[in-house]
Amino acid sequence: MTLAVPVRRPVLADLIARPSDRVRAFALDAALVVAGALFVAALAQVEIPLQPVPITGQTLGVVVVGAALGARRGAAALTTYLLAGLAGLPVFAGFTGSIAAVAKPSFGFIIGFVFAAFVAGWFAERAWDRKPVLAFVGFVAASAIPFVFGIPYMAFILNVVGGGTYGFADILQFGLWPFIVGGLIKAAVAALLIPAAWWAVRQADRTKRS
Repeated sequence: MTLAVPVRRPVLADLIARPSDRVRAFALDAALVVAGALFVAALAQVEIPLQPVPITGQTLGVVVVGAALGARRGAAALTTYLLAGLAGLPVFAGFTGSIAAVAKPSFGFIIGFVFAAFVAGWFAERAWDRKPVLAFVGFVAASAIPFVFGIPYMAFILNVVGGGTYGFADILQFGLWPFIVGGLIKAAVAALLIPAAWWAVRQADRTKRS
């Protein structure tokens, strides 16, 4: 008895004609990764300042990039984004970027973005991004990933590094409850944008054939 392995379906980025030459194909992937990182950096500047973690457009960017590029390229784009910020480029929220970001309570969420993009891409590679309802479910799952990393990291920075005495309820108040509604809204926006892009692709394909 053999287990069926889910077939990887094309994501939006796969619709770009891929060069047969390996070097050019790698260059295309690299360009897509950099473009994804820049897209997230742009949305990171859409910010509602809260302490200790601001509400930003990053999560929307993470989900869209992951779904559009696929799991591996999406994760690579967010890894590029993270490393660019640590190198000092002003890509984090508020046009900030520095190695000192690792000492901020919010940095764990940025680590989680890498895995969130991978999860969004994984769902897209199973064609969950073609219909809004399935896309919403997959994107909500992806949007939850940063909290898995961000909440423990925040507790560590505030209590261990910062010497605070914040309890579990305090950490959730800082790092979870204020973001639930916004996260659902951003997942819903992505669940409209990506299927709409696929609809446009299908319409363009029909126009070519007619």
